[in-house]
Amino acid sequence: LDPEYGLPAAKARSKNAGLLLAYEESGYDNTKPGRLPDLLPHLSAKRIKDHGADAVKILLYYSPFEKPDVNDIKHAFIERVGSECEDNDIPFFCEFVGYDPQGGDEKGFEYAKKKPEVVTKSMEEFSKPQYKIDVLKVEVPVNAEFVEGSSVFKGQAAYSRKQALEYYRKAADVAQKPFIYLSAGVTNPQFIESLHMAAESGTDYSGVLCGRATWKNGVGVYGKEGAKGLEKWMSDEGVKNIEAVNAAIQSAKPWHAKAGVAAHA
Repeated sequence: LDPEYGLPAAKARSKNAGLLLAYEESGYDNTKPGRLPDLLPHLSAKRIKDHGADAVKILLYYSPFEKPDVNDIKHAFIERVGSECEDNDIPFFCEFVGYDPQGGDEKGFEYAKKKPEVVTKSMEEFSKPQYKIDVLKVEVPVNAEFVEGSSVFKGQAAYSRKQALEYYRKAADVAQKPFIYLSAGVTNPQFIESLHMAAESGTDYSGVLCGRATWKNGVGVYGKEGAKGLEKWMSDEGVKNIEAVNAAIQSAKPWHAKAGVAAHA
């Protein structure tokens, strides 16, 4: 949750639900090149823990193809957050979202061809021990709309299904930390297809953390019908979306092995 708006909602959550609180400012500093991050000024890892959170979450816009000096700033930023989380004994979830430093369309065909390398190199970098990250929150390494024969295929192929599955495996192989997939704002059908490919590839991902793939179609309903309309939509279509995701992640693996710890009996 975003602590700027989500703390009241956090208090209303079910007792069986964990809580991740964001530590970063929403978006990035667009007055400077490189999509540089910043922290919420009134928060710290300690304060996030005091709010009852189970983990700190940072979203970082990252590309291995960005200028080295820009990425060095981002590396130092994550090192600082990781050390702060370790000092306060709270898990650190790092979410990194790729982009094109040249300003290209991240949802387009050309970026789709680069995406496997963007995701894989990012997972490799942030698996390094100096970042003290506990869980990597990562994009799937392909755009399912450009996978030939996928259920959401748009007609222009950046990869065959066989190639796409291999990209999943290559990304998973470099991860030295438990990792989970994020939806990155795609539609529910596209996210489900991406998870089906994860299962087919046999990767050892440990689940998902997704938002918009389950609820974003409800925004239009809220605009037309207000809160009651949204509540009705969430209890019907929203629930179906979450159930579809739950069904698609049955192949997910426990995080213990990747973290190097024994599972509790």
